[in-house]
Parts: sequence; C-alpha cells; structure tokens
Amino acid sequence: MTPQAAGQAAGLAEAGYRVLAVAAAEFDTLPADLDPGRAGPTNTDEQAPDLPLTLLGLVAIQDPPRHAAAGTIATCLRAGITPVLITGDHPGTARAVATDLGIIEPGAPVADCRDGLPGEEVRVYARATPGQKLDLIQAMRDGGGIVAMTGDGVNDGPALRRADIGVAMGRRGTEVARQAADLVLADDDLGTVVVAVEEGRRVYANIRRFLLYGLSGGAAEIAVMLIGPFLGFPLPLLPAQILWINLLTHGLPGVALGGEPAVPGSMERPPRPPGQSILGAGLWQRVVRIAIVLTAVTLGVALWAAATGRPWQSMAFFALGATQLGVALGSRSRPGSLLNPMLLVAVAGAYVLQLAGIYLPPLRHLLGTEPLAPADLLIVTAVSVLGYAAVRLDRVVHRSR
Repeated sequence: MTPQAAGQAAGLAEAGYRVLAVAAAEFDTLPADLDPGRAGPTNTDEQAPDLPLTLLGLVAIQDPPRHAAAGTIATCLRAGITPVLITGDHPGTARAVATDLGIIEPGAPVADCRDGLPGEEVRVYARATPGQKLDLIQAMRDGGGIVAMTGDGVNDGPALRRADIGVAMGRRGTEVARQAADLVLADDDLGTVVVAVEEGRRVYANIRRFLLYGLSGGAAEIAVMLIGPFLGFPLPLLPAQILWINLLTHGLPGVALGGEPAVPGSMERPPRPPGQSILGAGLWQRVVRIAIVLTAVTLGVALWAAATGRPWQSMAFFALGATQLGVALGSRSRPGSLLNPMLLVAVAGAYVLQLAGIYLPPLRHLLGTEPLAPADLLIVTAVSVLGYAAVRLDRVVHRSR
C-alpha cells in the first residue's frame, strides 16, 4: 500500500469508518499457492514477493452506534460501571467510536494490541485477538472487578464464557455467542443491560429491606420473651400469640415489600463491593437499633398496662404486632407516595386481623387475648407509630451508610 493510500486509510479510520483495501493481481497461470487443487498452505499475504498486488481502492464502511448508546454509557459511568471497548478494529476507528460514545475523553490513550497488551489499564483496546480478549477479562477479574462482556461473533464466544456475565445479542448474534453467554438480549440494545442493572439493584435493596423488617421484628420477639420475666411477667406472650404476629407481619406485608420501586438515584451510586455481606453496610446495626425500639415499646406498654390494671398481655400482643407494621411502612423506598399500593393494602389488612385477634370471640379463645377499651386501643395504636418513626429517623441519622 502506498504511503498516500495508507494515510487516507488512517484518516478514514480516525473518522470512525471501517476501511477495507481492495487489490488485484494478474497471472498467466494460477500460482501454486492459490491453486485449490494442490496440497499445501495457501499464501494470501499481500507483502509476499510472489503475489504482486495492485491497489484498486479503499472501501469505507460506516457502522455508527445507536443514538441512545451515548446516554447508556453516561448512565453506566454515573452508576460506577466502567465501560471498556475491546475490538478488532483499527485503533483510529476504535478511538473515534469510543470518543463519540463518551467512553474516553478526546486524546485519551488507546491500546494497539498488535504491540501486546499494555501494562497500564486503558478503556479502549484495538486490534485485539480472541486470546487477548480472554487475557483482558481475566486481568479485570483478578483485579477484583465483576466483568460483564457483550459480544455477537464467533470469536467472542470464549470471552463471553470467561466473563462473570456473558451478554450476547439475540438478533445479530451468532449461535456460538448465544450458547456461550449467560444472558441474551432479544432487542440487541445495550440499554437493556442498564435496565437490568437497575432492576437488580432494586431487588437487592428490597431483600435488604425485608431483612431489616423481618429480623428486627423477630429479634424483638425474642428479646421480649427473654427480658419480660425479669420485669415481672412470667410469660409475656403466649406461643399462639407469637405465631399470629409472625403470620400477619411476615405474610402479606413481607411479600408486598418485594414490590417496592427503586430508590431515587439508585443508578447514581457506586456498586457495592463484591465481597460485602448482604447484612453489611450497616444493615445488621440497623436491625439491632430497630429491634431495641420494638422491644422497648412492647415492654413499656406492658409495664404501664400492668401498673394501671389493664390487660397487659393483650396490649403487649397488639403493640408488638402494630409496631412491626409501622416498621413495614417506614421501610418504603418512597414514603408518602401511592407507589406500591399493595403494601398499603397488606398493612391495612394485617392491622384489621390484629384487631380481630383481640375482638372476635373465636380468635380471642384461640389466642388467649382480652378485648381492649377504645381508649386503650387508641393509646397502643399511637405508641405503635414509634416503629415507623424509628425507621425513618434511623435513615436520617445514619444516612452516610
């Protein structure tokens, strides 16, 4: 290739085009290297002295990224996800595409893998072979990263298998890529991956939300049964009463917590460390703090009721259940809104069933409860709001977590 043609090819590559060079050669007889009827290796090296090629021209192919791709990359960066481009294209083409998408800043380094893998980390790797893709992914994993690899070609198959999450394109992807991947995008849209990340964060947050709700309530029940005798209550709660509370609190309200929408700004937070426990980031401390509040409210109601001649066990039973329902309401991702109405319905239904446990004769006989006077019921309900207040206040005080 002449220097002029090489310069034009480089210029087209820098403009984001994929460039093919078309050449021809004339022979009186077909050379042995190109005769398919003869045994031996075939030589197609344009630099070979026995294959005089004449450059006919350059073909520039434009394969622009989707308009929404830049926004997807920007969302990934805000979410703490580092996009890396690994391609077999010319370094100029890779640089142009990566710059347009916002993967790198203008003038940022681009690694040419024909010279070997660089010692430092970069965000764009050009002229990468399938073997080098494997080495790059393994290096990222060895560095403690969680690697999601997208690809659609046969050569991407090994890298898709090596990554933590292999993502293949469902429409234009090859069968090899789809079989090697863990996830197949039916719409071939990278934005779907971002939506999946946001959904994953929502699900993970809801799991932690339910653990806070369930573990704090369970810990409070244990604490009430252990501390109650030291306060003069031989049996603070009957076994049937504890089972009834668990049925109401961990039933519909617990399931409805799984439908909470994503917290605003969830995609603007960095990913959690891979080795972090699901109870990490201060969650188990929150469980302890909320459990202390639930225990204090329940035993406080029981002490006050016993001192004033009221049915203390029934009031403690109602207070423990109602306070846990307050925790469920306080655990909402967007309190004060009508999002996830099923949680509101579930909490209201559980509250009605808790009332039935102290007012309906069949349930009173089963649970060993006594009916409460309207004033006593109003007092216990008002005190139970402390469960909601404890969760919301804890979020404000320990917001850094």
